[in-house]
Formats: sequence, structure tokens, C-alpha cells
Amino acid sequence: MTRAVTRVVSLVPSLTEAVAVTAPGLLVGATNWCTHPAGLEVTRIGGTKNPDVAAIAALRPDLVVANEEENRAADLDALRAAGLDVLVTEVRSLDQAFTELDRVLRACRVPGRPRWLDEAEAAWAEVPDGGAHRTAIVPVWRRPWMVLGRDTFAGDLLARLGVVNAYADHPERYPRVPLDGLRSRGADLVVLPDEPYRFTADDGPEAFGGLPAALVDGRYLTWYGPSLVQAPAALRAALRRPVRGRS
Repeated sequence: MTRAVTRVVSLVPSLTEAVAVTAPGLLVGATNWCTHPAGLEVTRIGGTKNPDVAAIAALRPDLVVANEEENRAADLDALRAAGLDVLVTEVRSLDQAFTELDRVLRACRVPGRPRWLDEAEAAWAEVPDGGAHRTAIVPVWRRPWMVLGRDTFAGDLLARLGVVNAYADHPERYPRVPLDGLRSRGADLVVLPDEPYRFTADDGPEAFGGLPAALVDGRYLTWYGPSLVQAPAALRAALRRPVRGRS
């Protein structure tokens, strides 16, 4: 007999939005960083890196959904030790995101495939292959500077849009690189998302002198869920309108 799932806790903002939009009322807990959908009323159980294990256990969830990159293994082990069922996703490409979203929703016993997931796949299928390519540096933090390296979901999205990550062949997934090293990489574009570090027109472009800087919505670049429907158009628009820092 299939076990019923009526109470879910999400430790990942992307998965929180996916579950909440698809099955309203199923979520009973989410992190402080789970900002979508707007107005979500659930118990907040701390951050992605420091969830309150006791508070999660007290919610008596049938399932906890997590991610191997966003959540710490020690916290997930503690949840399992508390007797909770934990589903851990791995998302390092767009195709993998679609597969994992389907797996999560099935685990939540969602009846049928949500329309937004079909729409997201269709939106990305319409992105043309090939075309002009630019080479970009993609910082995700400063003080110290950290950039996208190899094997990342955001890097895969950019590659599909004709933007080659300058550090895609780096041995680390999120390498720390001194600013002088970034400037000398030979890129012709810098892509600055507004999360996890909040880069803005006044905080980020100036570090790269006259290099064009595309300011992108981090939700469209790094979240996998309903936002994937709008992501191709939103990212293309941002990439077409770069700003320039002070040279």
C-alpha cells in the first residue's frame, strides 16, 4: 500500500516553490530563504545551512525535501536519525533539474504532472542551439570573490543561451579567485546575479572596469521550479542589456 504524504518540509527555496504551487496546503515548513510563492504561510525552520532539526521533527512531516548542494550532510543525517524520511536531490544541469522536480513531486504523491513543468520544458526547448557565443565570468560572491566553476546548474543555463563560463573547466565548482585573476581571464562579459550575493548596478560592475556587466535575477539563473517557465526570456533580456562599470 502506498504511504500517504500530507505533510512536507522543504529545505530548498526552489523545491518550496515547486511543491507549494503544485500542491497548495501540502507544505508545513520551509526555510527563512523560501520567498516564493509570495504569502506562503508555513512554519519557518531556520536557514538552508542551519535548519532547526528539533523544530522540523516537531512538525511530524511525512517527507523532508533537500538538496546535496544547498543543505549540509550533517543536518540531513540528523533528520534521518530523528526518524524522518529525507529525499535529497542533485541538480547540476537543466535536464537533471526536470528529472529531479518530477521525482520530488511524485514523492509528494502529487496526482499528475503539473502544467508549469511542461511549460518550462517547452520554453527551454525553444531556445535556439548555437549562435554567437560570449565568454563570461559569473561571480556569486565577493569578499572573497567566488565564481561559477565546473558542473553547475546556472552554468548550464547560460551555456544554452550562448554564454560560455570562463571557469567551466576549473577543478572546483565554486572557486575563489582574486579579482586580478578574474580581470585577466580574457572574458568579454561579467554576469552578476542578485543572489546569493546581491550584486547591483552600484555594487559589482565597477570592479571590472569597462567590461559589460549583465545584471540578472538570481531566481531565474539559479532556481529550478516554476520560475523556469519565464527564465529563458528574462535571462536573454538581461544579457542583451549589460551595463558598464567605471573604467
